Amino acid sequence: MEVLIERACGLDVHKKSITACIVTPDGKEIKTFRTHTVYLMELIDWINARGCSHVAMVSTGIFWKLIVNLLEAEDIEFLVVNAQHMKAVPGRKTDVKDAEWICDLLRHGLLKASYIPDRIQRELRELVRYRRSLIQERAREHNRIQKVLEGANIKLASVVSDIMGLSSRDMLEAMVEGETDPEKLAGFARRTLKRKKEELELALRGNMSAHQRLMLKAMLTHIDFLNEQIVDLDTEVAKRLDPFQEQLDRLDTIPGIARRTAEQILAEIGTDVGARFPSAAHLCSWIGLVPGHNESAGKRKPSKTRKGNKYLRAALTEAAQSIRGSDNYLGAQYRRIAARKGRQRAAIAVAHSMMTIAYYLLTRGENYRDLGSNYFETRQQEMIVKQSVRRLENLGFTVTISNPAAS
Repeated sequence: MEVLIERACGLDVHKKSITACIVTPDGKEIKTFRTHTVYLMELIDWINARGCSHVAMVSTGIFWKLIVNLLEAEDIEFLVVNAQHMKAVPGRKTDVKDAEWICDLLRHGLLKASYIPDRIQRELRELVRYRRSLIQERAREHNRIQKVLEGANIKLASVVSDIMGLSSRDMLEAMVEGETDPEKLAGFARRTLKRKKEELELALRGNMSAHQRLMLKAMLTHIDFLNEQIVDLDTEVAKRLDPFQEQLDRLDTIPGIARRTAEQILAEIGTDVGARFPSAAHLCSWIGLVPGHNESAGKRKPSKTRKGNKYLRAALTEAAQSIRGSDNYLGAQYRRIAARKGRQRAAIAVAHSMMTIAYYLLTRGENYRDLGSNYFETRQQEMIVKQSVRRLENLGFTVTISNPAAS
């Protein structure tokens, strides 16, 4: 095969060590470096000294990020490659063999680089992903509070819709302070919750011990801390995405996609989506919202969706599940697919539609226009009429169809 890159370097990256193989017209060199910054700088100097123009590595966990940051600062061309695209020969698996194999594929132009955004977008990604993890941790704390209350035989969640609402929070604070009188606790009810005062008194009649009060206090303190951190991250993310308000507003018009989800979409796929992804199908495949391929002898067999961007996929799936009862096109699509294939597949299908819509809104500069919840019935009107008539005739009825427009 023709050599396209004369001076190339392949890296086999691990947590504690990096095996590097450099191939030049003068020959092959292999060295192993530790992953401390001092040794990584030695690796970069070694690469520069050999005149390497390209460096390739496998996307191993998060360990490749250390190398990419340094290569980016030195303006060295790098490729971060999916491990599935370049498996080494079975039975010959060593770090040295891996580094040689990566370097050999790189020199012959047989590697396909994964999507690695620039530093600004990587920082935005980290902020958005960390905010999402904090929100999930806050939800877990809410569940822990519910478990503590159930352990104390307090059925507050059976009366209130939000265990951390304003009224509920005042009741929880009073419990932490040692208040046990159900009537006084129910007196913290606000607005419409006052109508359920009798139910609250019954629900708040329990037996909370000292250790449960201590746990409840710690959980409430942790939730307050998480709320402060989430607000700080919201401010920073909004500041970084301020130049892209128009794109955020367009994404916000899609049913099920709120502000935070729109921010996560831009953080994961970038603001210039058309330049990075040639089509909506390519974008959905990158996220992991398309079925896998399993075909043999001309027959397509069931297969799981491929691995992709797990953060964006999870966010879109949640958004899809949130609109299953909505009176719009996406809600109708969810119910239509869920009736035949189940809720999980329906959520993936609707998430795929959401991402396709988002791609065209961002690339065309248009706002979302809903097709309506009756879109599928209108499109298949003739078939629905025939099926209905046939069912009625099978029951013994005589059916006459008339067109209202004609009369």
